[in-house]
Amino acid sequence: MRARLLSVLFAVSIISGSLPMQSCGDGERVEESSGGTLIVFHAGSLSVPFRRISRMFMEENPGVTVRLESAGSRSCARKISDLGRECDVMASAAYTVIDALLIPDHASWNIKFASNEMAIVHTEDSKRHGEIDAWNWYEVLLDPGVAFGRSDPDADPCGYRAVLTMKLAGEYYGESGLAARLLEKDRRFIRPKETDLLALLETGTIDYIFLYRSVAQQHGLEFLILPDEVNLKNPGFTDLYGTVSVEISGKKPGERIVKRGAPMVYGITIPSNSPSPELAQHFIDFILDPDKGMKVMEEAGQPSVVPSSSDTYEAIPAALKKFAKPAAGSRSG
Repeated sequence: MRARLLSVLFAVSIISGSLPMQSCGDGERVEESSGGTLIVFHAGSLSVPFRRISRMFMEENPGVTVRLESAGSRSCARKISDLGRECDVMASAAYTVIDALLIPDHASWNIKFASNEMAIVHTEDSKRHGEIDAWNWYEVLLDPGVAFGRSDPDADPCGYRAVLTMKLAGEYYGESGLAARLLEKDRRFIRPKETDLLALLETGTIDYIFLYRSVAQQHGLEFLILPDEVNLKNPGFTDLYGTVSVEISGKKPGERIVKRGAPMVYGITIPSNSPSPELAQHFIDFILDPDKGMKVMEEAGQPSVVPSSSDTYEAIPAALKKFAKPAAGSRSG
């Protein structure tokens, strides 16, 4: 009876327009308004800072609604390229996802805006957490009594970055076959995006996750810092990172492409099918402003790389060119 009453009250509240909030695709909630609406697809690792940035933007722009929808970055891109879903802003945990899956058919430019690093994330209840360190972590993860999770390389950059980290670790620690052993273990704990693994960690189903350091910081989790030769953070090791690779899905069904290791850099764009491109430009300007959105990103553990070079500099809207610079060898107009 009580459940039926609540259902009726909920229906009445919708009809009367008394609900001040609207649920978004991944459980996030934003203020509803009668003004313009922005559809934002973003990497799961951007959920915490983008939620805060969106609230700030809506407070500064009354009447605007920001709809946030998170997924693995490659899945976000495929919603646009394969499913034809409208999107105003696409923010990827790897700028190369935009380059590979959206440009030139579904977007024309890309701005690099933040960085991150891979870490081994755990809780105080994780098995062997008191002894894990930068030199024995792979031995701990290979322990039959320990379970770890990672995201799907075909759906999420964090997934293929986990694989690259394993391969770099094999070289760094001189452990032949290390990546193969790690990749064969605990395959049942592979999920579409890295943030899907948090519930498994918090319930004790798994003990560790290959995850971005920023996500660990944002959720108050413990994490092990990996050497720069392994964590995909340091641009000084670009050549080293490039010595390892992973095969992932390409643009076409059944196509496989090779993804080489590289420092972590996030990218953002406005897809060609954006219903509100001018409002989208305004939102990206807000995100990349060092005193607004990027201040939030820095606090969330995702340092700014603005301005960075862009191979698509000429196609970037004039109002956003200040956040990028021409790639070496290109002409600026």
